[in-house]
Amino acid sequence: MTRTDLAELLPDLRAHAGTATRLHPTPGTPAVTDSSIGGPLLWPATEPWPVCPAEHEPVGDPRRPDGERLRRRTLAAAWARTRPGEQLQLTDEERAALREADEPPPPGGQPAWLLAVAQLYRKDVPGFLGPPDADVLQVLWCPLDHLPLYLPEVTLRWRRSADVVDVLTDVPEPAVMESGYYLPDPCVLHPEQVAEYPYRDLLPGDLAHRVREWDNDRPSGQSYGDLAIARGWKMGGFADWSLTDPQPMICECGSDMRLLLAAGGDDRDPTSVQIGRGYTLWIFYCPRSFDHPHRTTMQ
Repeated sequence: MTRTDLAELLPDLRAHAGTATRLHPTPGTPAVTDSSIGGPLLWPATEPWPVCPAEHEPVGDPRRPDGERLRRRTLAAAWARTRPGEQLQLTDEERAALREADEPPPPGGQPAWLLAVAQLYRKDVPGFLGPPDADVLQVLWCPLDHLPLYLPEVTLRWRRSADVVDVLTDVPEPAVMESGYYLPDPCVLHPEQVAEYPYRDLLPGDLAHRVREWDNDRPSGQSYGDLAIARGWKMGGFADWSLTDPQPMICECGSDMRLLLAAGGDDRDPTSVQIGRGYTLWIFYCPRSFDHPHRTTMQ
């Protein structure tokens, strides 16, 4: 379905427009040379796979990555043969597979190896954000919650794909992760650039007032908030602050940060990623330097 450009309805918004690239993940089998969510990364064989160095709280719902994948495969096969309106019926083999999938992780302090989340190539993603000499962004995160927001800690890597000669193939995985919400299913991407507009309360006063009046006359599903900021995975554009109201995202250098990537937040997200109770993870970068630390929040 074509997304409505708000500037066609409110022309004064044109001066405040931005561009986001929606990623539109769909289930697939991406390669290391592809842009993907949950696919393999073009990672140098000589570069150690990162481990989260932080101390972690006890895991509330511990899962094994291999067990979670088995659970998803088993349930997907069972639902595929279930007719609409019927209850899910499991075979004895499927029940055994689910019991195996639910076996707890081994005890002990195994390394919290990071999970590969996303890989975006400049050649694939219009509006790619990164240093001028980099053509790929790789996103990883910790498989365990971090305080105070109970979010996965994010790691970013920008690199030149031409520098990677030998690719790491034996990628370590964490022995335990927080439920299955942070383990993305492999998806290929279908990028699409769209116009976006700032969160309503960040518009200039008079325009924000007119938008509120316009909102009062719109049917459900066609409000400014529904049309201004795209949902789901995207690069660039604007963040939605409807959960907490706008929060200042300031770099340690004092610069106002900009949105780099939005992860999750779509009810029909095929990646199986869930942030909180269905929210979005927003990742911000410093426009002065991509070397400055990024920041994250959940909305």
